Amino acid sequence: MTATAPTRPAPPRRRPAERNIPRQETLRGRLRHLRYRASPQQVFAELFEKRWMEPAIPVALLAGVIVFFSIAAPGFASSANLLSTAAELAEMSLICLGMAVVMISGGIDLSVGAMFGLTNMVAILLITVGGVPVVPAILLTVVAGAVLGSLNGVIVAYLKARPFLTTLVTLIIFRGVLNLLDLHFSAQTASVFVTDPVWEWFGSGKVAGLPFSFVTLLVVLVLGHVVLSRSRLGWHVTAVGASRRAARHAGIRVERVLLFSYVAAGALCAVAGVFYAARLSSASARVGEGFELNVLTAVILGGISLAGGKGTVWRAFIGAATISLLGKGLLLMDVGGEVLQTVLAVVLIVAVGLDTKWGKNRGKAIQKTYVNPTLLEYGPLEDIRPGSGSPFEINDRLRDAEAIGLGQVEGPEDVIVDDQGRVYCGTRQGWILRFSGPDFGTREVFARIGGHPLGMAFDAERNLIVCVGGMGLYAVSPDGKHRKLSDETDRTWSRLRDDSRLRMADDVDITPDGRIWFSEATTRFDMADWILDGVEGRPNGRLVCHDPKTGRTRTVLRDLVFPNGVCGAHDGESLLIAQTWLCRILRYWHSGPNRGRLEIFMDNFPGYLDNINRASDGTYWVALNGMRSPAYDLAMRMPKFRRRMMKRIPRDEWLYPSMNHGCVVKVSEAGEVLETFWDPGGEKHATITSMREHDGHLYIGGLENNRVGRVRLS
Repeated sequence: MTATAPTRPAPPRRRPAERNIPRQETLRGRLRHLRYRASPQQVFAELFEKRWMEPAIPVALLAGVIVFFSIAAPGFASSANLLSTAAELAEMSLICLGMAVVMISGGIDLSVGAMFGLTNMVAILLITVGGVPVVPAILLTVVAGAVLGSLNGVIVAYLKARPFLTTLVTLIIFRGVLNLLDLHFSAQTASVFVTDPVWEWFGSGKVAGLPFSFVTLLVVLVLGHVVLSRSRLGWHVTAVGASRRAARHAGIRVERVLLFSYVAAGALCAVAGVFYAARLSSASARVGEGFELNVLTAVILGGISLAGGKGTVWRAFIGAATISLLGKGLLLMDVGGEVLQTVLAVVLIVAVGLDTKWGKNRGKAIQKTYVNPTLLEYGPLEDIRPGSGSPFEINDRLRDAEAIGLGQVEGPEDVIVDDQGRVYCGTRQGWILRFSGPDFGTREVFARIGGHPLGMAFDAERNLIVCVGGMGLYAVSPDGKHRKLSDETDRTWSRLRDDSRLRMADDVDITPDGRIWFSEATTRFDMADWILDGVEGRPNGRLVCHDPKTGRTRTVLRDLVFPNGVCGAHDGESLLIAQTWLCRILRYWHSGPNRGRLEIFMDNFPGYLDNINRASDGTYWVALNGMRSPAYDLAMRMPKFRRRMMKRIPRDEWLYPSMNHGCVVKVSEAGEVLETFWDPGGEKHATITSMREHDGHLYIGGLENNRVGRVRLS
């Protein structure tokens, strides 16, 4: 394409104004800006992006059950009923947690009800018939539950039997053993009186007014969450459930993981059995009968996938609470058991259907609402055509640029030269290349970092400081060894989205005091879709400072619109910050009497700004990676139009049609344009993103280039 622009007179260059003040100063203009600045759509997208929003349907159903029965069932919301329900809920939830672990690992355990009843019987028999003290009896009962679970685990994991059939058979076996024990010891287990204080504590003890069993459940929930989400064992359980073959290829011992899940299920059933035995002081063959169906219903209702690899302990608890409260509420309303089972079946079908729909459409809803354009307004476009007299007038001074590493480099976003005259640049492969020798004919891989190396700067020890897109801030020593300096900063607690991780560290510079200043262009988009930040136009970026002396990284300025280039000013007290989509340069005073002040240095550039670097004569070099057009300016004033267009037409065909125009601008300390270097049409240097002056030459890099350019300066 050739560069085109409206034939308008060039506006005068103004001295910087204070702060980022909208151009529309009328009341109507301010209200319009405020309307688009407020973003309920963005709040919706970020809220539904949270992982804790996945069980939205089960949580809504649980809330509905509580509200309905609090109104319809007399005594449901009373403290006495809630305390008794908490004790019963604890027992059922422990069993559900065991079932959840097995299902997350890709299995199923239909014997949990039988194990619960059998361990309940074992606890009573150990104390009454065996005469075992309470504490050893409790421990032996838990061990017995683990042994029962291990029987399932050995058959499923090592004998490769199907979990459904295996646990169905062990259900029959465990239930048969329970019937035999009940037949022989029914007199001893029908009613038990144990005066041991530990036994009474397990049955009716309270902590802070809550049943001890419920407090134990909370502890187990926290431990289970930590194990499943923060430990290697938990990751292995999820990986095995997602794909046993992939897990085995990754070196995970699948059999051990499966065995662990079934042992955990058995132990949790035993803990529930102990609490049940202590609370009722009795045991019978009817305990836990048909319980596996209720447990399976609760776990599926909570959102634990039958296919494995998906679920949390909290979701299992939500399902258990829903089923337990539903049963208690229907009981208070004097509804029979047959009706209860029918209601449970209907609730399960409806809830699972809604949860499935929610799971499928939640991602689509986030995708459709995540990009939320706002209102941006610019000053008049300058006439940049040859002969216009504009300071940005097009020329061809880059067409004869010398090519370094032609065809040997991909996407050298930034370029830098060391004190020996060697040229460094990053590539899409995550490498940093170094060109040296006569005519820079020697190419070597200086470092392999990963990500996409963007901005670069040398510190006082000649370490190369690099912003790596998707990874953070890194340092490369003179011998090519790299280390991470920082990949996170302080979080913005007023936002739903956790922005502590550095998603797109962009350009970097180092001030005389040794502090490293760098920009994060956007906290909402990654390297693969950073261009969407331009469609949105919101202040998603920030200025970050890393102090090597303390190792601390902190956010200095928030709410910047795509801060791209960062350059320490010649005065040593301020920084220049290029805002790409605002076509503006800011000056931030980090030291001196104006410390903390933020002002506009230059405004209304005819193109999108990228990196800034110091020139040798007290001026600055600025890269324009593309040019504005009347269509672009109009589109940025119409957020709704941009939202519709981005769903129908590729962005580079309507919003960024001039991204292939290369331009380097030289500006003075007073904010005046001194000269420009153009490559019309981007024949050799398209999408110029950086330039670096060294020893009478200007070195040029570009995100879409296959070379590093070199131009002799007069």
